[in-house]
Amino acid sequence: MSKICDSVQHLIQPILDSMNIELVEVEFKKRGENDSSLTVYIDKDGGVSLDDCEAVHNAIDAPLDELDPTSGKPYTLNVSSPGLDRPFKTLRDYRKHLGEEIEISLYKPVEGNKKFDAVLDDVDDGFTSVTVTLNKKTIQLNIKDIALARAVIKF
Repeated sequence: MSKICDSVQHLIQPILDSMNIELVEVEFKKRGENDSSLTVYIDKDGGVSLDDCEAVHNAIDAPLDELDPTSGKPYTLNVSSPGLDRPFKTLRDYRKHLGEEIEISLYKPVEGNKKFDAVLDDVDDGFTSVTVTLNKKTIQLNIKDIALARAVIKF
């Protein structure tokens, strides 16, 4: 994580905690000399509404102005939900999808596959491994071996 993202996360985490909103990720993208964006991804039980995004934006705007994470360079502040198809990043992400079908991409093959859909059965409390069912077989995967995991979205 960049220095800007670290400092922003450190500043806004207590603010979001007090609002019962999870900070998923802080992302900073520089597109040009005077064209940068700072995006704060949030989540909460039941999902994030536009009102939630607005409330968080209002709550963090002034503290961010004081922090001046970009050392005076202009940026656009965005507050957003992470979206349905976002990759899992935290223990909470995995736990929210227990018993559901997830898409997994691995760094190295397991059972001859690097990419597959499986049912997420368990995630250990230490957040070191997950257990999935693939083709009626239970497999334990090390978190470090997972390149990408996310919910399977069916319409």
